[in-house]
Amino acid sequence: MSTIGIVGLGLIGGSMAKAIKFHTDHQVLGADLNSDTMALAFASGAIDNVLDGRSIGECDLVLAALPPEALIGWAEENAPRIPKTAVLVDLCGVKRLIVEALRPLSEKYGFAYVGGHPMAGKEHGGFKNSAAYLFAGASMILTPDERADAPLLERLKSFFLSLGFGSITYSTPAEHDRIISYTSQLCHITSSAFVKSPTAQTHMGFSAGSFRDMTRVAYLDENMWTQLFLADADFLTGELDTLIGHLTEYRDAIAGRDRETLRELLREGRELKTTAGGT
Repeated sequence: MSTIGIVGLGLIGGSMAKAIKFHTDHQVLGADLNSDTMALAFASGAIDNVLDGRSIGECDLVLAALPPEALIGWAEENAPRIPKTAVLVDLCGVKRLIVEALRPLSEKYGFAYVGGHPMAGKEHGGFKNSAAYLFAGASMILTPDERADAPLLERLKSFFLSLGFGSITYSTPAEHDRIISYTSQLCHITSSAFVKSPTAQTHMGFSAGSFRDMTRVAYLDENMWTQLFLADADFLTGELDTLIGHLTEYRDAIAGRDRETLRELLREGRELKTTAGGT
């Protein structure tokens, strides 16, 4: 049995705690600034005890599930307390910013560090929406550097697979941020912009699955996503430029009543979706 500390018991951290308690016999120590969240975590059995400046010294693994700025602040304050025998894995949605801040701390204080990002979530956050099954079949992304040896990576792989993850994906921080700007961040921005149409207020009785799919992730935590977007501004701006360019093509074809161009644009999209796969 290992002792695992989790910092931040929102949707991801809370789900990690519940998954660990459901699937394994590890002890879980938890920390969250919200006292109600801590009470719920204890009451639900998601955590066994409090993670604090003393008990962090008992941890074999620490999972940091905080927004970027809070995560970096927590790491700077607590890095001296993390045991040299422990591993720190952050669960943040951007990697370059976090790795650049946490890697030097791990080198200075002697503990192992690997960047991580669980590819799972819901539009509604918080511990009350967390679930032990959240990661079932999902991909867990890890961004190890040259200090992460094979035994450490195998240990982390076994741990995350034991929680229900379907696969482990290895990446560099830059490659992670480049791809995630398209697969996640651009989707959230597009959804947020889409619901700003005045028609969104009068859609009742006229919407079905496509509207639900497009608007689902517009319900987001603007404080956290602002940090994620700005941390990935270079890649995300490029994806936005590409999307705006394609939308302009559709717009011009429709405004010009250009049937053949519009049909060709739609055909290209359908064929690209077929070759790209995914959900």
